[in-house]
Amino acid sequence: MNTNLQEQLLLLPTYFQGHLVLTLAALGLGIIISIPIGIWAAQSNYAKQPLLTIVGIIQTIPSIAILALVVALLGGQIGVFPAIIALTLYSMLPIVRNTLTGLESVAADVVEAARGIGMSPSQILITVKLPLAMPVIIAGIRTAAVWTVGLATLSTLVGATSFGNYIFTGLQTRNLVAVTVGSMAAAVMAIGLDQFIGGIQWLVENAAAKKTTKQYTRIRFAVIAAAVVAVSATGYTLRPQPQADYVVGGKGFTEQYILAGVIAAELEAEGFTVDQRLGMGTEVIFEAVANNAVDIYVEYTGTVWANIMGKNENPGSDTVLREMNSFLQQSDQLVNIGALGFKNLYAFAMARERAEEFGVASIEDLIPIADRLIAAGDLEFFGRPEWATVRDVYGIDFAEKLTFDPALMYTALRDGQVDLVSAYSTDGRIAAFDLILLDDPRNAMLPYDGFLLASSKAANDPELVRLMEAITNKISDTAMQQANKIVDVDGGTILDAVAYLQEIIHP
Repeated sequence: MNTNLQEQLLLLPTYFQGHLVLTLAALGLGIIISIPIGIWAAQSNYAKQPLLTIVGIIQTIPSIAILALVVALLGGQIGVFPAIIALTLYSMLPIVRNTLTGLESVAADVVEAARGIGMSPSQILITVKLPLAMPVIIAGIRTAAVWTVGLATLSTLVGATSFGNYIFTGLQTRNLVAVTVGSMAAAVMAIGLDQFIGGIQWLVENAAAKKTTKQYTRIRFAVIAAAVVAVSATGYTLRPQPQADYVVGGKGFTEQYILAGVIAAELEAEGFTVDQRLGMGTEVIFEAVANNAVDIYVEYTGTVWANIMGKNENPGSDTVLREMNSFLQQSDQLVNIGALGFKNLYAFAMARERAEEFGVASIEDLIPIADRLIAAGDLEFFGRPEWATVRDVYGIDFAEKLTFDPALMYTALRDGQVDLVSAYSTDGRIAAFDLILLDDPRNAMLPYDGFLLASSKAANDPELVRLMEAITNKISDTAMQQANKIVDVDGGTILDAVAYLQEIIHP
């Protein structure tokens, strides 16, 4: 068996368990909340439209935005809890609508007959309407289950373990085996859950057609069994787990995966257990460290300066570092415990042949032709303050500004689909794809020195600080670029790149 495939399959039990609990917990909560809302909407003409509007609006908000908003509302908390809340919100629409539709589809003469024999409104609802509406309600639950399985992959972005760990890591590191395993695992889970709920739906429809006590008994048994399985699985996964000694975080690109692996390797070599939470966005991981949900990760001075401190000007590397450290000290929650030794700058990159065709060597050379070029950036660049600074300082804008996953951005440039990209200066694909970095004579781009950002709690741990001193100022620009190249160009694994950097750190 392929070694890469073996590595991915070894991760399957952990990712399956994480994905299953997210799905079952969110779906269970969605059912508990949504069916009463659907009943309320069916019973009240005044509440019906507002309730459907609210649930519909929630569904239209992008799922990533929902995750980010939930994390922010929870004060930066990451992991399973915010993911379950977001997934629960997304599961509600089909259940609410199908509950309402099912109840409204009950024939009026059936309801009238029930009233005629003296049934109260609550008796009619419980013994007549809900049983007859149940096939439609379960169909809504079935739809919600499939949606929830798919959306649960995004939970990786807020530090919750799921099949998304396969997919996001695989996309960033060009590991198609990981992407395939994650996608297939999610598909199999969705199909399995859909078929299981479909079996319950068949029992309900069969019982409704035959109207036999025996069939309804089977339904009750099936529903109770499903509830027991769901509660047991959720309870098993949420049972108290041995806490790792340290939680190491990382953002969603190759360099961050590698550096998180280096930090983890240093800690594990001393016998500590480490939990890695990877693939998170800047705001999410920064808040997570501030709230002690993550102990340490690698950040960049320019990111804190622009994204967190809201600064636009570039006073130089030394001033940025000094003022950033002062800002961190004042927050009393985060600490810079050491620079790693390299800079990963944003810089515009062009294919050498294209740059020579246009006679471009610096950003200034783009001024007369920028409005004819197609530019691509990573998921953050065109929303970051430094793009606004570059645009204003040089007075340029592009004909099109496209946003790409970083793993695909360089390929688009190499294949001529875009004219230039916002590259990372330590990216191994710059040399491999024969790209040139454009000079920045007006000093618009910020400095991005890599450093170890720790929570105040972690920074007060002398053992952690001692171990991290071993890697501070040990990784040069060239070494980081080569480590990235091992994964992004040569087809190596994150572990290969980590081993390469450890040889440099511990010669």
